[in-house]
Amino acid sequence: MRDPDKAQAWVKTNVGAYIPATKITCITVGNEVLTLNDTSLSDSLLPAMQSVHTALVNLNLDKQVSVTTAHSLAVLETSYPPSAGAFRPDLRGRITQILDFHLKTGSPFLINAYPFFSYKANPKQVPLDFVLFQPNSGIVDPVSNLHYDNMLFAQIDAVYSALASPSLSLSLGGGGGRGGGPYKKLPVQISETGWPSKGDQDEAGATPDNANKYNTNLMKLIAQNKGTPLKPNSDLNIYVFALFNENMKPGPTSERNYGLFNPDGSLAYPLGGLTANYNIVNNTTTTTTTNASSSGGGTSATNAPSPPQSSSTGYLSISAAAGRLHFDSTWVYMCLVGLLSLVF
Repeated sequence: MRDPDKAQAWVKTNVGAYIPATKITCITVGNEVLTLNDTSLSDSLLPAMQSVHTALVNLNLDKQVSVTTAHSLAVLETSYPPSAGAFRPDLRGRITQILDFHLKTGSPFLINAYPFFSYKANPKQVPLDFVLFQPNSGIVDPVSNLHYDNMLFAQIDAVYSALASPSLSLSLGGGGGRGGGPYKKLPVQISETGWPSKGDQDEAGATPDNANKYNTNLMKLIAQNKGTPLKPNSDLNIYVFALFNENMKPGPTSERNYGLFNPDGSLAYPLGGLTANYNIVNNTTTTTTTNASSSGGGTSATNAPSPPQSSSTGYLSISAAAGRLHFDSTWVYMCLVGLLSLVF
């Protein structure tokens, strides 16, 4: 995709051909490329992003479709406390060039954030309630004095702190200086987060109950339209990974069980009160839901709910205000939603 002609052909075929019938807002070039330890891919990342953006400009699509790339939290050297967030020294050169691209084109900085990994690595030290958005005493950042009651927000603010770090400076012309210059104003979006419903014996916490708590509580949190402690007035755009379990994906058992639904369309686990075998594919089964407003806490049988309507932004949203939560793959009748991945 570094080749401008190939990028132009790809964008014309896979993006331009579907606009305006399909709302496409962003193209992600690669996924967690900088932490793959593949120099050839890392060297190709920014040129590929530039080629795709140039193609969008040539097709007069750059005002409605942005170009970015998704990073693993492993791009950070430190993430705790959140105020100490800093990028890895060996990646700062490439990251700074990518940040300059974001500044120039107005695209967001994307991070894949999984509190599950922190809990899995240290279940005796990391409180489960803290990673599942359950009531807990939380932590206080000793530098900023900000209080955090969930790990995801702490991870997001660690990224904001890294963007504002004095260790970063503009790669073109300098001038980053104290406070990270304009990088601290870049919008941060969570391109992936989620919790597996199954795992291997050494994958602590990978259960249907914990997956339900994580995703349900995340939806409730986003619906409150609150930002993070460091950025309380900033919009939150969070993508849940994933809509479907990937039953043929290699790796640990957890890797095949992040979905809300099974490959056949049935629920992978009860989610947000849905307790029957609601099937997203045929959308016709009867669903039993918990009646939260009933003093008896009983259940009622209803027809399976239709997918929520997409918001004016073109995303499938839990709320229509500042906070927005989206589902990777979205509903089966949507062929594209917000993010598109390119293969080098």
